[in-house]
Amino acid sequence: MSDHKQVTVGRFPTGPGSLRAQVLAVLLASDDMTGIESIFDNRKVTLTTVVRALTRKYGWPVERRDFPTNTADGRAAWASVFSLPQEVIDAALDVGGRDWLDGVRAARGARARRPVRR
Repeated sequence: MSDHKQVTVGRFPTGPGSLRAQVLAVLLASDDMTGIESIFDNRKVTLTTVVRALTRKYGWPVERRDFPTNTADGRAAWASVFSLPQEVIDAALDVGGRDWLDGVRAARGARARRPVRR
């Protein structure tokens, strides 16, 4: 009998410049989500909505940890941290995730180099 646990790797979003791809790239790279808030500026979608799509539509086993925090005006609130289990990250990178991640990073870099239109 094997002790190996079945690791579920989801599908990769096809549009490398999409919010779903950007969020999954951060999760796969085990990066801090702190800088990702800017991609949600002036949009009606939230990080939670994108994570829900990655879980339900693409099959990624995203984990969520909620914790209490304080707001700038002193009120209490809840914040969430999203992550993928390390074994899922490792398996995803082994089945084409590295190339996919490189494509997402290249799309992000190309978008950052575009001139600002006024």
